[in-house]
Amino acid sequence: MRKYLDEIWNVLQLDFRRAKLSWLLAAINVLLVILVVGGISISAVGLLRKLADDQGLVRVQFAGATGREELRRLSEDTLTAARGLASRPTLKRMVNEESSAAVELFLRRACQTANADVCAVARGDTVIAQSRAVSWKDVFAARSEQGERFMVAPQSSALPLLGAVANDDDLRIYVLRDFDVKLATKLAERAGLDVRLVSYRNFANASADPFTLLHSAALSDGRSSASRIADLDLFASSFPVFASTGEAIALIETRLPAVDLDASVDALIRRLIVTALVLGGLAVFAAVWMGKQVADPVLALTDAAARLGHGDFSTSIPADGAAEVGVLSRTMEDMRRNLIDLTGALRQREAEAQAVLNGVVEGVFAVDKNRTITYLNPQATRLLGVPAQEAIGKFCGDVFKPCRVNGERPCERNCPILQAREGGNARSVEQLEFAEGQPRNTIITSAAPVDGLQVQVIRDETDLEAVRRARDSVLANISHEFRTPLAAQLASIELLREGLESMTDAQRRELVMSLERGTHRLTRLIDNLLESVRIESGQLAIRRQSLTIADIVEDASALLGTLFELRKQTLNVSIPDDLPEIEGDGPRLTQVLVNLLANANKYAPEGSTIRVGAEANDKEVTAWVEDEGEGVPEVSQGSIFDRFSRGKAEEPEPGGLGLGLWIVKSIIERHGGSVLAVRTQEGRTRFSITLPRAP
Repeated sequence: MRKYLDEIWNVLQLDFRRAKLSWLLAAINVLLVILVVGGISISAVGLLRKLADDQGLVRVQFAGATGREELRRLSEDTLTAARGLASRPTLKRMVNEESSAAVELFLRRACQTANADVCAVARGDTVIAQSRAVSWKDVFAARSEQGERFMVAPQSSALPLLGAVANDDDLRIYVLRDFDVKLATKLAERAGLDVRLVSYRNFANASADPFTLLHSAALSDGRSSASRIADLDLFASSFPVFASTGEAIALIETRLPAVDLDASVDALIRRLIVTALVLGGLAVFAAVWMGKQVADPVLALTDAAARLGHGDFSTSIPADGAAEVGVLSRTMEDMRRNLIDLTGALRQREAEAQAVLNGVVEGVFAVDKNRTITYLNPQATRLLGVPAQEAIGKFCGDVFKPCRVNGERPCERNCPILQAREGGNARSVEQLEFAEGQPRNTIITSAAPVDGLQVQVIRDETDLEAVRRARDSVLANISHEFRTPLAAQLASIELLREGLESMTDAQRRELVMSLERGTHRLTRLIDNLLESVRIESGQLAIRRQSLTIADIVEDASALLGTLFELRKQTLNVSIPDDLPEIEGDGPRLTQVLVNLLANANKYAPEGSTIRVGAEANDKEVTAWVEDEGEGVPEVSQGSIFDRFSRGKAEEPEPGGLGLGLWIVKSIIERHGGSVLAVRTQEGRTRFSITLPRAP
């Protein structure tokens, strides 16, 4: 017993030279178990609290979404109530009899039946009778802006209104609901949590409170916001309510006390701690028992030392055995671990530095105190066009070759490397002369030197300058394309004005047709330009609805019927009656067909036939437009679908902006489809669009 106590004392005193390895192993195992169990317990406690917070946030968000959906349903019920009230002949008779008191009594009873707050009858913008006075000027303005269902926040009232209007001949029947406590209670019953309605005007004019940040975040996001409010110890969400015009009306605020969730989490934490303690005790007992079973430490240490001598650093030095071999085993283990850590750290740092330098877009190079290049990353070597081994060891000015300014190289007076040594960092714009091409516009940023090494970042902005030039070219092209049809229309108008009395009907008809053709062309140019801006800015929203190819073709051909008549072209539509439906945005797909048909009308000869067809398989529906034009070489290359791409050959009409087919491709790809241009065996040009079938 005395011996065991001495061993335990030695372990507690960390006297490894006197303690046996079996006891040391047991102590190490006990420590590891404590660390693992403690770490898992701490992590689990944090995870449980996080899960509880997430659950609380999800519940208040769901309640807020339910409340907003209930508002939408109430809006529909209000419209139904207004229409029902408008359909009652009794009301119209009483209005015609001009009995205001009777009409007001009738409206009060109708409001009670419909669970509404205000009912009124108006003729135009004049209120004939009302169950309660409200700011009708604001109501009429909201109705004219939003339609038959509207929301309004009157200037003279603290409560917003949810309303609907129904027409009966010259009468308008209004039904309104207040955003009051009664409505909030109804939403709370539906959502299952405490729901409160906050007027946006009151919120905007009120002083800051614990909910101010929550509501501000919801208004900024435009959809919702949820958070735990520590000061009030509750979870809350905020859902903004907007009118159809985008005007903020109210905020739906849902609340959930955090004490309910915290109590459940605390119970789980207590159970987790008890379980961890029990398992930790069992693990400690097992570790002590297993440590005492370790045997033959000397043989294991000898074998490990032999492998270590052959350079096998992965060999683990046994930590068990008697106390007399502990010093040797610890020394060898420390040496092995230090070598592994040092080698691994060096390799890791080298790999990290190389990955960073290889991954950056800009070129990076380093120089010494004499501005001699000591390092270039791959981007810098590609920019220079010379291998790294040829540039290293040379003066940076001889390698990068900056253009002379006033007959003097910037290296002499305006070098960013020298400026960074004085001011900490520097930046300059320089043109570099490369043997293989034109000078490159670059920006060089230099950092201050560290231990004799100075790092610079070089960014090539030549392509950016090219983009700016391309932008200027596009603007000039747009101006030219608008000026040409406008000039033609102006000339036609002047001829028509001067010869209005002397011209024949045929001459006047020809001038009017010329004006109509120019107007259609300007309309297409403007529509394509606006659509390209929406696509480029990410504002092209696709609304899904079931459609038929036949309806889309019919709408598009109706828009372009005049153009086909002007060129005496025939539109041959051949679409099977049993063609399945597709799912997509009707106006967008109509625009696709308009662009394809306008393209065919433009390139097909006068008097020719333009064919439209469609077919389907198990998964997709394909529609196409064929014309008898000569086509363009870019059909086989696919470049005609690029933005601002225009045919190289002379066009039968003045050229467009090169946006029509790019818009076609963008819209079809956003529908999950594809577009293809080919030359058929009959020598026609075919543009095909393929879209998924409606589920």
